[in-house]
Amino acid sequence: MPVEVDQLIRSKRRTLALFIESDGSLIVRAPLRASGKLIREFVDSHTLWIEKKQAQARAVVAPLAKQYIPGESFPYLGESFILEVVKDQKKALLLDGNFKLAERARGDAQKVFEGWYRAQARQVIKERIELLSTRYNFHYEKVRISSARTRWGSCSPTGTLSFSWRLILNPIEVVDYVVIHELVHTVVHNHSKRFWKSVEKILPNYKEFNQWLNKNGRDVML
Repeated sequence: MPVEVDQLIRSKRRTLALFIESDGSLIVRAPLRASGKLIREFVDSHTLWIEKKQAQARAVVAPLAKQYIPGESFPYLGESFILEVVKDQKKALLLDGNFKLAERARGDAQKVFEGWYRAQARQVIKERIELLSTRYNFHYEKVRISSARTRWGSCSPTGTLSFSWRLILNPIEVVDYVVIHELVHTVVHNHSKRFWKSVEKILPNYKEFNQWLNKNGRDVML
């Protein structure tokens, strides 16, 4: 996934510079005549530094940690579901109208939720990959579900697709956008104009989903 530039400020300065705000937003300061291509290449070349600094900034203002108590809400595929604690429930966690956590599992609630989300991510994301790769004639090596917090998905040079299990917390349309993004990377291994044209050909409104992730993605992180 490319790093999103939240604000571009042009001035009479001679060099490009990056600034990370306290909320993790990225500001790029550029010379008046710097081309969009030059700016994009500059940002992409500093991806690791940007993601590290954004993670540090967002950790300071991150939402309060989940308490796993009755009445608390948890996201799944873009919707919020209330948590109930249930006695004598065989499965540790179920989604049936609400999230239902077995009382015996309360002490391991965080681990139980993550395990449930991972299982759903593995199933849903693989289904979407199979559907979209077949529909648009992409080929990939294998799929990996990770615990990444600063990147929703990635594609290795050998065609292995990796996705954070946290992706499953977002709406299915956003999941599809990330899947398509990484599938296109199996053919175009950078963020050139050719890459974005390929994404746009499949998803003409891809920018909406990218903006949604940048605006709301941090709020669904557990």
